[in-house]
Amino acid sequence: MRTPQSHTALENPPSQSTLEDLRMPVQAKLAAAWTSFMFLYIYVDYLALYKPGFIDDLLAGIVHEFDIGPTFVAIALTLMAIPILMILLSVTLPARVNRTINLAVATLYIPVSMFNAAGESWTYSYFYGLSIGLEVLLLAFILRSAWTWPRRIASPATLAASLDSEPLHRPQQA
Repeated sequence: MRTPQSHTALENPPSQSTLEDLRMPVQAKLAAAWTSFMFLYIYVDYLALYKPGFIDDLLAGIVHEFDIGPTFVAIALTLMAIPILMILLSVTLPARVNRTINLAVATLYIPVSMFNAAGESWTYSYFYGLSIGLEVLLLAFILRSAWTWPRRIASPATLAASLDSEPLHRPQQA
């Protein structure tokens, strides 16, 4: 038995509830994750300025027990520049190199992120625990995305075509 439909129901048929889910390239995922990591990285440093005494220490030339000088500033710039460059490198490098560099840099940045809590008081443990947890979560996403990078399986026809398209290298005469 059929149920009667209203006049508007006939004009507007029910839409499909299935959403289109396109596969996002690994490079885009990595760039997005590094961008998120950088926003978090910068905002954690920015929000640390609100801690009582932090600006006084900055004015006195001290950050986290370290004297501010050329070496400190160069190291801080390097620690910021690497993830910034990873955004660009994640979308421009060839797959094999891209995967390797993302695995290496994300692995090295886990202890760097954890170091931010060194020497901090328990008063701000929630702030540093949350920020480090989120940073490590993003780095784990980067590691997983790079580690599980899809591989293309070459068929015999594709292999033969790629062998035919390689340029011939003639031996050089001495």
